[in-house]
Amino acid sequence: MIQVENEKLIDLRRLVNISLFTSLIIVGGYLSLPLPLSPVPIVLADFFVMLSGLLLGGRAGAASVGLLIFLSLIGLPVLAGGGAGIAVYYGPTGGFIFGYLACASVAGWIANKGTPGIIKDLAALVCGNALLYALGVPWLKFVAKLSWEQAIAFGLLPFIGGMVIKMITAVALARILRPGINRLR
Repeated sequence: MIQVENEKLIDLRRLVNISLFTSLIIVGGYLSLPLPLSPVPIVLADFFVMLSGLLLGGRAGAASVGLLIFLSLIGLPVLAGGGAGIAVYYGPTGGFIFGYLACASVAGWIANKGTPGIIKDLAALVCGNALLYALGVPWLKFVAKLSWEQAIAFGLLPFIGGMVIKMITAVALARILRPGINRLR
């Protein structure tokens, strides 16, 4: 009887954490700054995607993004700028949305394998962000009919500085929050 109650409590905590990070990713998407000449805005959603992977692990971090994708596909305006529906996925940012899934999953898997540490967390986020842009930039090139140079200029280069700042901030915040999150697990 006690074991069943503990398992339900753990599942409930996991669901709450997944929902919390989905909510943070949504809020981060609304905090967007359009860039001149680029169809891809600067958002804070990717920061919360990174943080979800670091703090929740690969599966739960990916579940947070999966819930975001589900909510947007059923028409809720949860993506950057209030975007929703399947049409968003056929637009220039569609590859980046699926890149969020890969980023959270891989970063979470790497960061939570063995003993956590600053270098490991940074390496996890570098790998996760590499996948994010490896999915986002080619999709942008394909959908917007850009050359590789243009796709990189519009879909990667303007975001490198912010990405580095977000990664460093996510690692620092994860070091502070991880002990509390681990206690809840």
